Amino acid sequence: MNRELYLAQIDRVNREGRYHPDWQSIATHPTPDWYREKRLGIFLHWGPFSVPAYHDWYARQMYNQGTPEYQHHLEHYGDHKQHGYKHFIPQLTMEKYQPEEWIRLFQEAGADYIVPVAEHHDGFQMYRSDLSRWNAVEMGPHRDVMGDLLEEAERAGMTLGLSSHRVEHCWFFSEGCKFDSDVKQPVDRDDLYWPAMPSPENLHDLFGQPYPTEEFLTDWLLRCCELVDRYHPRIVYFDWWIQHEAVRPYLRRFTAYYYNRSEEWGGGVINYKHDAFPFGCGVPDIERGQFSEAKPFLWQSDTSVMRNSWCYSEGADYKSAQDVVWDLVDVVSKNGRLLLNIGPKPDGTIRQEDENILRTLGGWMKVNGEAIHGTGLWRINQEGPTLVEEGQFADGVARAFTSQDFRFTCNGDQIYAIGMVCPEDGKLKILSLRDADASRLPVYKGIIESVEVLGADGPVQWKQDEEALHVDMGSFRTELPFVIKIITK
Repeated sequence: MNRELYLAQIDRVNREGRYHPDWQSIATHPTPDWYREKRLGIFLHWGPFSVPAYHDWYARQMYNQGTPEYQHHLEHYGDHKQHGYKHFIPQLTMEKYQPEEWIRLFQEAGADYIVPVAEHHDGFQMYRSDLSRWNAVEMGPHRDVMGDLLEEAERAGMTLGLSSHRVEHCWFFSEGCKFDSDVKQPVDRDDLYWPAMPSPENLHDLFGQPYPTEEFLTDWLLRCCELVDRYHPRIVYFDWWIQHEAVRPYLRRFTAYYYNRSEEWGGGVINYKHDAFPFGCGVPDIERGQFSEAKPFLWQSDTSVMRNSWCYSEGADYKSAQDVVWDLVDVVSKNGRLLLNIGPKPDGTIRQEDENILRTLGGWMKVNGEAIHGTGLWRINQEGPTLVEEGQFADGVARAFTSQDFRFTCNGDQIYAIGMVCPEDGKLKILSLRDADASRLPVYKGIIESVEVLGADGPVQWKQDEEALHVDMGSFRTELPFVIKIITK
């Protein structure tokens, strides 16, 4: 690829298109209507880091002297000079990879969009690229594994997305330069490890030194635009380090280019973290966390089926299916969507634990999905004593919901009260649906026509008074959240 011609094309599109590389122009881009309907997506972390099966930052930590990963590498693979990270690539064979089966599983789980990691911090591209030879077509699987998955997803009617974590690559292999390893300065631009520059002391410092070079940032821009032009994603997800001050001019160029190009296929969405984008220029994402209350704007929570890893890991600490459904219900009730990650194995199969969670989720969605898909915010989103901690990385421990905890969604004349824990006696009190005095306070004062429990065999007993909406579920019991469907007049 002629890089200079491609840069000229990017700038020409931004000059002639509706959106220009400044935030005032970018802010005029509306969130497409179709995105409002999305509730559940599948995130995929895969790559050479799946081979050692430790965690997705193994590529960096295996060179960080004194860490458990460094010692693990010595004990299992030997000297870093003879067996560096790039030596895992031939073992990423994906020989059992069947993308059509993956998509069938994801759809059965109730997912309507997909966001595979195109390139993680390690710099290995899981797609066909004209910008680097370190990609899955020329090495490892010798197949466009991401492209094949997106093709199957599109055929099945799922919305296509992808994520780029490339920007952190500029310093990701820096620890390997501190001892005699296979990462050596100066690192040639054609090397997987390039540029392996020193990392800022504080990676969350927006002005942390040293800044990535113009050469690296231009390469980052080109790689992102190549993904857009080759795969036409309707959702682009960025990891956190794009917030660094040095990245901002390149981020504006990319965003304008993507929004201009995506006009051709129905508009695009960018998910970002922290304040990498001015508010309103993209859709904010909270990593492994949620908001504690409903928001008037669209947002996303991304989390993994594992508490301690994003990729296939032998020591994975799996959440329960109940935890995952709780996350989905809580997020959707607050105007969010859940991007749920799994970690495929290097042979191209999905681990049984991941599959079990997805199938349990799918069974729940078949019964209760109408309370998730196509719904919107109700006047109150939650009731009960348990509030979810707000912020990132808050999913390290299981929630402690009770039978008094409910989350609400609505659709037309239907209100959905989603009980987080089924009471032993099957008797519910939904306080937010009591017969209230609305002469002064903006509380619920509507006419309830019918009440049912989704998945129950027959009708349920209910009554509404000044205390609550009382529902007796009879013999119906479940280990997972349950849905009370209220039809109003």
